Formats: sequence, C-alpha cells, structure tokens
Amino acid sequence: MAKGYWVSAYRSVSDPERLAAYNKLAGPAVEAEGGRMLAGGGRVDAHDAGVAGLTVLIEFDTFEQAISAHESAAYQEALAALSDGVERDFRIIEGAD
Repeated sequence: MAKGYWVSAYRSVSDPERLAAYNKLAGPAVEAEGGRMLAGGGRVDAHDAGVAGLTVLIEFDTFEQAISAHESAAYQEALAALSDGVERDFRIIEGAD
C-alpha cells in the first residue's frame, strides 16, 4: 500500500501569531493520526515558479490515512486557528509503490 504525504509550501505569512496557534494544534493532531514530519523549516532551493519559503513534508502510512488526518476534527480546529494568517499551497499526494 502506498504511503501518503502532506506537502505544504508557504508563499507568505501575514499573521505569525495565527501560524503559531496553528502549529500548537496541528502537531498533536497530525501525530494522533500517525503522521511523521520528515522536513520542515529547513533550507529551500526553489526553482521555476517556486517560492523559497517555509516548506513542510509529513508522511503517513497510507494515502487514505493522510486524507483522514486532514478531515479529523483536531486538524480542522488547527485550520480554523490558522484562518487567513498564511498563503500556502497544501497538497496530499500518494507515494510511489
């Protein structure tokens, strides 16, 4: 079964306090659903139309688990705290088998 990944590329942060509130809630929500942070907050070498901002990669055992984690009540609470505090590109992708 293929793994699932969350990929978040932050284009801008307009409200660092909202991002901090989101991070406080999102970390435990992701961990409760079996997610593991593989990368986040490190250096980014962006190409083409990419922005060298904060980028986060989280791994789940399955694609379905990644979808379920995003839909969980705990993660939805984190998203509500984030609100419009950032502009980001968020994707859930299926890993190669």
